[in-house]
Amino acid sequence: MTSATLLTPARSSSRSGEAAPSSGSVRGDQRTYVRSLVVLDATVLSVAVLIGYAARFGESVPRGTHVPYVLFAPALVLAWLVSLKALRCYDDRVVGYGADEYRRVSMASLRLAGAVAILGYVADVGVSRGFLAISFAVGMIGLEVARFAARKRLHRARSRGTGWSRRVLVVGDTAHVLELVHTLRREPYAGYQVVGACIPDALLAPVAQRLGDVPVVGSFRGIPEAADAIGADTVAVTACGELTATRLRRLGWQLEGTGIDLVLAPALTDVAGPRIHTRPVAGLPLIHVEAPEFRGVRKLVKGLVDRSVALVALTLLFPVLAAIALAVKVNSRGPVLFRQTRVGQGGREFGVFKFRTMVVNADALLAELTARNETDGLMFKMRDDPRVTRVGRLLRKWSLDELPQLVNVLFGQMSLVGPRPPLPSEVARYDGDVARRLLVKPGMTGLWQVSGRSDLSWEDGIRLDLYYVENWSLAADLTILWKTFGAVVNSRGAY
Repeated sequence: MTSATLLTPARSSSRSGEAAPSSGSVRGDQRTYVRSLVVLDATVLSVAVLIGYAARFGESVPRGTHVPYVLFAPALVLAWLVSLKALRCYDDRVVGYGADEYRRVSMASLRLAGAVAILGYVADVGVSRGFLAISFAVGMIGLEVARFAARKRLHRARSRGTGWSRRVLVVGDTAHVLELVHTLRREPYAGYQVVGACIPDALLAPVAQRLGDVPVVGSFRGIPEAADAIGADTVAVTACGELTATRLRRLGWQLEGTGIDLVLAPALTDVAGPRIHTRPVAGLPLIHVEAPEFRGVRKLVKGLVDRSVALVALTLLFPVLAAIALAVKVNSRGPVLFRQTRVGQGGREFGVFKFRTMVVNADALLAELTARNETDGLMFKMRDDPRVTRVGRLLRKWSLDELPQLVNVLFGQMSLVGPRPPLPSEVARYDGDVARRLLVKPGMTGLWQVSGRSDLSWEDGIRLDLYYVENWSLAADLTILWKTFGAVVNSRGAY
């Protein structure tokens, strides 16, 4: 099948008279969200300054100083907001997704704190250092928490299709357009809503066309006009041989002053930002991609952290583990722990420990239930598995059955964070790409768990595991561990 056969007649299109949302309304939604961030930040900073004053002076009036705090405090809040604005913390290209927003908020706060300290020393102004220290500490933490809460609310709205999102016109050949559309729709909370596509002249047909369910609204000759017609505020250019450097440069000139952003999407996916470095060479922005790291000092540190945390957790959770063991023993006959052979790093097999959640002859009953498998790929998952005991359902709901795997982490067979540990029968059917999951230790939790667990398809689970293998970092591990608590509390995909 050629790429041209993917084009099908469109049921409707903006060219056939359908009214498209104006780019002005989209920009209005952006401005509304940014204004809400300004109000939120001002509220947080005002509260932080009040806490700093109350903690330092209480209800008494400051003595021995000529500083009018009733004027200085509002001035500090205003200067803080200006600092946030100066570091582009309200730029709609930054807010709502990625770590850059949090980094800029922290840098704006730290720079202002340094500037105030230097000016106070040079001008010999007797501002209380305790007041400043408490205000800046509370303010920095408060800003980050508030931004996180605002982002989560925006993400939930975007997932429902109601939040502010960029309206994207994708430009490229059919294969790359479809791939980019799939990638953007995989994470709707990122805020990129594909509303149309432009393809090469040679692939245009006399009738209206679609790439999947994306309307084709033009060719490369009229990209700005097509973007304006469908109300797009972003043009995303993906790989295509006909889009030469000269044509891209001219497209950038054509979009100047229109309020439409130009985004270049290279044919490079599932690579985390820290591995990517842009180096301008002879006027070309060359993208350098670092190789994945599978050994070295960072791996050694990760192993030490894993074992240390596992040892502390086993010690602190011993009463909980004992209570769970007693419940399992009382609920059904059989051993308390279930030991199953799994495949770890380098293809080495080991016995993973879990609290038993099924009847003792669960493996013998599996053949009778194969036809009722509710997932694709090589795994067996069943929402109402009759083999699961009453206590087992409760343990699975809160992921308590996996706590004994801390022993596997302590023995160095597993990591706190990593890919899902596969069965030998699954590994026997791996192809070359999937086998890369075995380059690192399997984890008690991972991207698969915080992204839906059993609700994920086989392909999505593998994609997330491979992404982790290629892009793991200690900071990412901390983020995944933090998100794991939320996934466990919500019981999403747990059965």
